[in-house]
Amino acid sequence: MEKMRPDFVLIDLDGTLIDSVPDLAYCVDEMMKRLDMPVRGEASVRNWVGNGVERLVQRALINAIDGEPDPELYARALPIFKELYAENTSQRSVVYPGVKEGLDWLKANDYRIGCVTNKAEAFTIPLLKDKGLYDYFEVVVSGDTCSKKKPDPEPLLYAAKQMGVAPDHALMIGDSKSDVKAARAAGFRIFCVPYGYNHGEDIRAYEPDVVIDSFADLPKYLKAKGEA
Repeated sequence: MEKMRPDFVLIDLDGTLIDSVPDLAYCVDEMMKRLDMPVRGEASVRNWVGNGVERLVQRALINAIDGEPDPELYARALPIFKELYAENTSQRSVVYPGVKEGLDWLKANDYRIGCVTNKAEAFTIPLLKDKGLYDYFEVVVSGDTCSKKKPDPEPLLYAAKQMGVAPDHALMIGDSKSDVKAARAAGFRIFCVPYGYNHGEDIRAYEPDVVIDSFADLPKYLKAKGEA
């Protein structure tokens, strides 16, 4: 693939920049204990994340990726989870190897970058700040910034509008089929990492433009400042 230079690079958070599952799994299991239900474990939570905490709580309650829990049980569970996660947003989460190297390269080469996530703003901003990533981004679009979340294109189009950039001159970097679907619908190019959260499926099956093993690989596909 020929190197490109997008006007704007929009990056997913969970599973792309940060492995947040250790904190999410801790909160799921503590929630389950309070409900006198079996804990679910980190391996299960890895397959359930990516669609916001509401969907994660629903999946934990039914111990499956599809389906709906009892509404009364869910109404009890969600506030418990949110209380736990507010106190455990970043304690166990880690920035993936290569991420800061890649972000530093983007900034050094005058790329404008933003973050888009299905995580609510109340959790997104503290997590980015605690992990030293917040200042990289000109815009942060959280799961409650717009009326719809990924895979709907609305958050991506909102970010492009905030930056004054045409969607067809923008690049999305993510880890899941939701990111691919949102990018395609918005008219963005899409790069994916293979290490994130895609419900156990290989992201290559969804045919992103490029799969990068690490953010450190971005210079292979994006033009440096002044590069013809």
